[in-house]
Amino acid sequence: MSFTPAKLNAYLITNLPSAWLTGVRVKQIDADICKVGVKHSWINQNPFKSMYFAVQAMAAELSTGALVMQQIKASNRKVSMLVAQNKAVFSKKAKGKILFTCVDGHLVNRAIEETIANGQGQTFWMKSTGLDQTGEVVSEFEFEWTVKLKQ
Repeated sequence: MSFTPAKLNAYLITNLPSAWLTGVRVKQIDADICKVGVKHSWINQNPFKSMYFAVQAMAAELSTGALVMQQIKASNRKVSMLVAQNKAVFSKKAKGKILFTCVDGHLVNRAIEETIANGQGQTFWMKSTGLDQTGEVVSEFEFEWTVKLKQ
C-alpha cells in the first residue's frame, strides 16, 4: 500500500471501522508530518455535546501511527509496532472540525534504523496536537510507540 490520504482512508474502512464511522480521515501525510481531521457530529459526541475523547484519541493515534506504518514499509523489513503508553491533555471542548497534527516522522526513522542495526526493540514518544477551526488547542496526545524486528 502506498501512503496517500485516499489509500489510508480506504484502509480505515476495513481495518479500523470505528474510526471511519466516526469521521476520522487522513488529510495529509509525508515523511515527517501526518494530519488527521475529524468533524464533531452526532455519531462521535459525548453527553455534553462535544467530541467524545476516544474519537479524539483515534484521530491523534492515527496521525502518529500512519507515520510509523509508512516508515516500516519503507524499510522493507518485517517490523512490529505497538503503542505501549499514551497521555492526553484536554484544554477545550472539541466542536466543529478538529485537525490533529504530528510532526515526529524523524523520530520513527531513527528508531527503525536502530532496531534494524542492533536487533533490539526501540521505544519513542510521538506527539499529536488537535486544533479547532480557530487554531486553538483542544487536546494534546502523546503515544509511546515500540518497534521491534519480527523473527
